[in-house]
Amino acid sequence: MKRSFTFVAAALLALSLAGAALAAPTHLNVTIASLNHSGEHGSATLVQTKGGVVVTVHLIGNKAAQPTHIHAGTCGNINAAPEWPLHNTVNGVSKTLVSGVTISQMLASHYAINIHKSLLDLKDYVACGNIKG
Repeated sequence: MKRSFTFVAAALLALSLAGAALAAPTHLNVTIASLNHSGEHGSATLVQTKGGVVVTVHLIGNKAAQPTHIHAGTCGNINAAPEWPLHNTVNGVSKTLVSGVTISQMLASHYAINIHKSLLDLKDYVACGNIKG
């Protein structure tokens, strides 16, 4: 009896872990909204890879180089210190591999993709999108 119980428990644990692995998101879309009347908006795509998460930002409204980061918090309540830097958005596009992280880890807390006005004006945010499932 004890042996069959151990086998059943091990099988249930294996199925549970397999189900959790299958449920892990591999792709996520984020809507990026305009902030501070900038008119800049767009989207970001997060794709899970073996090495981390590839974040691709597409922004409409400015062609200048704009610092882009993932911050802890939400667009309405963001931590000023970046959690993960992204490549600058230039001509409306940024593509970055965020190494050693998963989409599931990003969804386990509150994070947002934040775009600054320019390299010389980091204090002004022009667009933001909450990372949520």
